[in-house]
Amino acid sequence: MNQAAEAFLNEVWTSIQEIYKKENQRINEIKDWSRLQVGIKDYLRVAWRKGELNWANGKIHVDVHEPYSWSDDSYKYEAGPYIEELTEEILMQEFVPALCERMESLFHSTDYDSHFFNYRFELVFEFEWEQSMQCHSHHFVNERKRESLKQALDQFIESKIKPELPVRPNEKDDFFFAHCLVNPDLMEQKQEVIEPLIQRLSEKLRSNKERSDSWTYYSTMALKGWADERFLVKFFDRTGHYRMDWALKPEQERQEPKTEELDFFLYIALAIGNKEPDTRKKFLDLAVQLGSKQAADYVKRGSGRFENEYKSTLIQASANDVLQAIDIRIVSEQEAAYGKALDFINGLLREGFPKGYKLKLKSSEKHYLPVKKLAKSGLHQFFANASRFPVLYPKIAEYAELAMEEFAWYGDVEPSEKSVMPGTYAVLALGLSSNDYFPLFRRYMGLVDTEHQSAQDDFAIAFIEAHGVTVENMPVLVSLVLGSSDSAKPLKNITIDRAELVDALIGELAAMEDYLRETVIYRLFGGNKKLAQAVKKESSPIKDKLAQLLALVE
Repeated sequence: MNQAAEAFLNEVWTSIQEIYKKENQRINEIKDWSRLQVGIKDYLRVAWRKGELNWANGKIHVDVHEPYSWSDDSYKYEAGPYIEELTEEILMQEFVPALCERMESLFHSTDYDSHFFNYRFELVFEFEWEQSMQCHSHHFVNERKRESLKQALDQFIESKIKPELPVRPNEKDDFFFAHCLVNPDLMEQKQEVIEPLIQRLSEKLRSNKERSDSWTYYSTMALKGWADERFLVKFFDRTGHYRMDWALKPEQERQEPKTEELDFFLYIALAIGNKEPDTRKKFLDLAVQLGSKQAADYVKRGSGRFENEYKSTLIQASANDVLQAIDIRIVSEQEAAYGKALDFINGLLREGFPKGYKLKLKSSEKHYLPVKKLAKSGLHQFFANASRFPVLYPKIAEYAELAMEEFAWYGDVEPSEKSVMPGTYAVLALGLSSNDYFPLFRRYMGLVDTEHQSAQDDFAIAFIEAHGVTVENMPVLVSLVLGSSDSAKPLKNITIDRAELVDALIGELAAMEDYLRETVIYRLFGGNKKLAQAVKKESSPIKDKLAQLLALVE
């Protein structure tokens, strides 16, 4: 071997061994492995980066995992004068083959922990010359490990995914299962194969909110990873800030997408839409650039399952279930127009239209409900406008019953503290307007996700301003404070100063768990200590009633 090439190889190989020794010690300490993880290391890049002023004053860069385009956490090493003797021919004919041979031998050896290497490994070599870049990549596959993982995956599906509850996989397996599903070495990449497995595990985890959210995140990221790393890179170049955008490659540099791959890409666009609607729209637009008529239909008309358009002299309405969007234009600001709009939306929901849709409203009237934390969105405006007409209350109530769903969110705002459960604006509008809908209000508060929604913290304030505090509405008031988030503060300017009101409150608290009683007392009185202070200040008979109330929480 050429002496310069040999010196370069020895320098590089010594560096790799030093890094791998440390990495192996770390990996060796991991005890709780998932059965779906055969190994960790699947990438190595060796690169020569030229010096800024002098080409030969560069450094050897070694990356043991695929780096992000905007970061540099390479291991860096000095090189000897041999670097100036290297040529492209020497590197490609002597250095690269020798490096590949050593790496492949190490990859198949038992020198490191059994989980050190994954079943597939990519070796990348890059060399910066003064005016050009020399690149080479090589892939190794350990078929024994791949087959072992395939068998483990098949057995995992049969023993942990398909059986009925209470059988569930371990939480540590969720991430790896999601990524196995989108690995063409392990699974056929078709919607009819992958989707049932994703949905099956989603159903099994539905009762555990945190675990369910985690699985949805893992599966969404895995599907998105397939789209970014296995599909789009074939037809587009990364562009824009942080290379997050895509530009179509010149026609001579790209192939026609295979039908089955394009179909799976469209499935992914729809599947991740609930969590990332902007990504869904971007993926569909990219598919249109690749000539997909189906994607164009999705963007323009939706899936075709729903009536997507309605026009009259009162309103113009359209809906797209794929984009989960409804557009309403109120042509004539009157009760009949909002009635027709409610009929259109309710009809869609009865047919299974996504409840977490976003609504674009064009209306000359801009009314909003008296709750500070609510987003001033088109959905909010629509139901505030519609609730001006009492004759429409039954239709608004029907909408609320159709829309309410635990652990679901409207798409009217970016995920934030202003995100609310479907049906929120309708329920609040009715609850503030008429005591006929107090039962609906209470049912909503029983469903609302108190850990991930906080807009309802101010509902009680608006309710008291609308209805006051009475014996009749005490059950509603209690449900409102119980449905608040952990960050909710005590209510201000609330007055419970009559014996019958305290009796009503005691009646509501009597059958509750202690922690629920404490929540109610905190929101209504500021806590046990302040309630005790109120007992000392008041005179009978209200003093005696408050003392009875205090006894429930001490």
